[in-house]
Amino acid sequence: MAALRLPSSIPPAQHEVTASYVARLAHLHGMDFHLLWEQVTRPIAARSSIRTINPAALASATGRPLEHLAGALPELRTPKPDWSMFRHEPQPGCHLCTARHPGGRIVHLLPHHLYVCTKHRIWIGPPDTGEQTTPLDALPEVVHAQHRHLRLIRRRGWEVTYDAVLTGLLVCAQLWSLPEGDNGAAWHNWVRRANLLIPPGTSETTFSVARLCAAVYPEAIDLASVFASLYWRHQAQGTPMDRSRFEQRIDQLLRHPVCQLNDGHNPISHWADVSSRLMPLTPIRVHGDKRPAREPHLRKPSLHSATRRAQQRHAQTFDPTHRAGEPLIAHRHLATVVRRAWSPFRAPRNRS
Repeated sequence: MAALRLPSSIPPAQHEVTASYVARLAHLHGMDFHLLWEQVTRPIAARSSIRTINPAALASATGRPLEHLAGALPELRTPKPDWSMFRHEPQPGCHLCTARHPGGRIVHLLPHHLYVCTKHRIWIGPPDTGEQTTPLDALPEVVHAQHRHLRLIRRRGWEVTYDAVLTGLLVCAQLWSLPEGDNGAAWHNWVRRANLLIPPGTSETTFSVARLCAAVYPEAIDLASVFASLYWRHQAQGTPMDRSRFEQRIDQLLRHPVCQLNDGHNPISHWADVSSRLMPLTPIRVHGDKRPAREPHLRKPSLHSATRRAQQRHAQTFDPTHRAGEPLIAHRHLATVVRRAWSPFRAPRNRS
């Protein structure tokens, strides 16, 4: 079969899924997607109907150097990237960044550390039940937290940062689920941000667990800077004086004596007693683990009916002042760290 060469070519978007790029090329040239897909892919094995992208064929069809395509399309890179650095589910990105790319909807495979488009101040955090746009113009501290997140990953590496940030999100969600009297300034910040992101009286249409994640993100990054630090890990595991110094640091970040909570409701104590001694977490679901689908599809995966009903129930009963962190705790984005937190609790070491 003669090599295909498209009359015109468009560049891929950064971190775009290859099937998304091929779909846009097909749309712009008035072609059937599956016809073009067969031209730029090859069977994964002899007599197999499952196909995978052929980088050389895609480069030939678009007239773009393979190195340029691989710079934007992670699935074309050689050697293959460490897929555990990326979210396992493709998702939309910043709609303002992708507006300049014609051809239809763009689906990205984003790394774990991208939560905010700092250029346009748009939340692009973990994928959620819908594809609502969440502007952050009224919440500059959330945008600033993304910059601090990027600095943290440069200092500590992606694995330590991934563990620390998810732990910070889980701790904030657990504290947000406590009564008002058990929290301080951080709790009021979460309520204030939630009221901006999910205005009172509109929760049935504006509620999103991703927006709850945005509400706690600044404090989660504050805590992550401690959880990722080897010094503070040693302080948490050390003598009573060391532990007191660690607890004072946490109380300073959250502007409330959180560490004085009853141990049965204190996620900070649980982290210090158990999780601080463990190796950094790795994602439990990784892109590329599953066998490629027989036919690529770009539709958003359908939610389990129980998950959909839970989202509707949370939207109907959402109150930022009453156990508001519980939907975030149950969200699949925190599944890796929740699994560790719910592992059998080991008795804390006697520090007397």
